[in-house]
Amino acid sequence: MTTAYAPAVRVDCPAKTNLTLEVGPTHEEWGGRHALDTVYCAVGVYDTVTAAAKEPGTGFSLELEGAHLGDLASSSSDMRRNHAVLALFAMAQEAGREPDVALTITKRIPVGAGLGGGSADAAAAILAIDRLWDLHWPMERLRAIAATLGADMPFCLTGGLAHGTGFGERIEDIDPNSAWAQDLHDQGFTGEVLIGAYQSQLSTPEVYHTFDVVGAGAGDRNHLQAAAISLHPRSGQAIEAALQAGARHAFVSGSGPSVVAFVPDAATAQRVIDTWVEQNAADRIIRAQAPATPVIASPSDANVATSHL
Repeated sequence: MTTAYAPAVRVDCPAKTNLTLEVGPTHEEWGGRHALDTVYCAVGVYDTVTAAAKEPGTGFSLELEGAHLGDLASSSSDMRRNHAVLALFAMAQEAGREPDVALTITKRIPVGAGLGGGSADAAAAILAIDRLWDLHWPMERLRAIAATLGADMPFCLTGGLAHGTGFGERIEDIDPNSAWAQDLHDQGFTGEVLIGAYQSQLSTPEVYHTFDVVGAGAGDRNHLQAAAISLHPRSGQAIEAALQAGARHAFVSGSGPSVVAFVPDAATAQRVIDTWVEQNAADRIIRAQAPATPVIASPSDANVATSHL
């Protein structure tokens, strides 16, 4: 008797940060979202989404793995609201198919951290379903679907470097060989990066509400940074410590509370790590490379290596 194994696709999708994040006025037609002008950068700490075909009519299933699940591990969490599941539903509707797919998410990106973990999961699910169902839709079509789900998701489909406008969903890829990419490299926004992560999470709506009150800090490339630090002061401590230890750049990632520090070399990286540990400025430290891009593979392939401290 021959056993039939369901086909499966695995996608490793990196986190995102915002090298710049300018926040404009709210727009009613965007559901009250703010206008954004941002430079996205994908950072090489990856969530893994595996999509496997199920028997017709059996519906979807979701399994979560990982040591840092945050609120996702709550028994009250509605798996139908999970970003990857919403992406599966959106792809099924667009393709005119039933969502008979088993999703497995291995979390490595900190949850509720301003690093786009949920968006990465949704993007990974879209890429996996596109391959699993042999759709091979153009990126423009996949991005249009992703834009209905969240601001960062269209960027996370391709990673790398990109310019985002609208409420963040309008993506202009920055060619790695372009003058813009070279300028970012010269400024020190590529190469080794350290992420200072926390057990606590920040609510993105709460950060935006606080921003509406306090505004942007003078000279902040991330307009949400002052609001995030007011809600989570350890982020500010981590930024100051990283800069004093020699980081070229250190800032709150997105809506926080995670802090991203770009370092010029391994010696500086170690100084930042030692300083963060000595000052208890972060609960978890992750070393990664930037920019990064998603990887589509079969589950039998080797896992993407992500360094953790």
